[in-house]
Amino acid sequence: MHIKTKRIESIDILRGLVMVIMALDHVRDYFHYGSFFSDPMNLETTTPFLFFTRFITHYCAPVFIFLAGTSAFLYGAKKTKNQLFKFLLTRGIWLVLLALIVNNFLWKFDVSYSFIILQVIWAIGLCMMLLAFTIYLPFKAILALGIILVIGHNLLDGITFTGTSTTSILWYILHQRQFLVINNTMFAFAYPILPWFGVILLGYCFGKLYQNSFSAELRKKYLLAIGTTAIVLFFIIRGINIYGDLVPWTVQDTTTKTVFAFFKVTKYPPSLVYILITIGPALIFLYLIENTKNKISDFLLVFGRVPLFYYFLHILVIHVLAILGILLFGGNWQDMILTKEVFQNAKLINYGYSLFVVYMVWMFVIALLYYPSKKYMIYKATNKDKWWLSYL
Repeated sequence: MHIKTKRIESIDILRGLVMVIMALDHVRDYFHYGSFFSDPMNLETTTPFLFFTRFITHYCAPVFIFLAGTSAFLYGAKKTKNQLFKFLLTRGIWLVLLALIVNNFLWKFDVSYSFIILQVIWAIGLCMMLLAFTIYLPFKAILALGIILVIGHNLLDGITFTGTSTTSILWYILHQRQFLVINNTMFAFAYPILPWFGVILLGYCFGKLYQNSFSAELRKKYLLAIGTTAIVLFFIIRGINIYGDLVPWTVQDTTTKTVFAFFKVTKYPPSLVYILITIGPALIFLYLIENTKNKISDFLLVFGRVPLFYYFLHILVIHVLAILGILLFGGNWQDMILTKEVFQNAKLINYGYSLFVVYMVWMFVIALLYYPSKKYMIYKATNKDKWWLSYL
């Protein structure tokens, strides 16, 4: 079925690609050996295949947040500033509520909400709320603020707080990854938003390249130039090794481990070099697929056009499959109800399957979700009069 739409296909294809890759990361979270209590990029324990599996999924959050800014710009191009403000503010609040209530339940199935993880949906929601106020600034000021936050936020790495004071919690939200217990509830501030806000601002400004009045030929030149520059800057800044990441790389006892150390960039919060090596290749990808139309692009479009629907559905499916897996192999399925105690007592320390199983489950999940995602994509495209669909 051919759906008429004014959406920009290359952007939806890129978004769809990172959504598919994201599922790999989350299947690994629920299925791989020791995944709940180990770092897949630990230089002493990782393997090339495991390191790659984790590294490739680094592209998901920054591209998703960057394109959220782009989508906001393109939506605003057809609206007044006040209409865009209302949309961003209300959608941001909605995403924060979904993150706290729906997302935390789907990830853990814990009705007591004993462990609250503030993840990517939370970060996007807060960033959208901030963007709602920022859109009234001149375009050049928005661009400058985005550049300053992305380039300069690592200057704040040395500022750390402890405890549960209001100032400390505000800093955890802004720039410091932190786990703490408040009133017997564990909180994980996993996505400090200051650099992510810089990313969404740059994504917003990036939307200018996709206005109808902008030359497609010139856009491709910009995509190639900016993408290449970002990648080159990554190697220069990371090579100099004095700024741009929370953890400098060091020469290891093997060449492989040294390469791993070089590419082991900080995601929480996203460092300058992390953003460069993820957004740069993403822009090159957009350059390459500007006019691509084939079965693969059509497949990715489906996921790229219903990202929020797909996000919540894929977490639900993966979590249910993990429970079924435990039941099938004779374990205690209740351990997959991820309460605070499960993590504190390391109940799943010996749980997990091989990476081969992870990849098999990942492909099964994507195949399973394709049809419902496509049905919802068609429903959205044929029911544009329903305002609430823009929030799902």
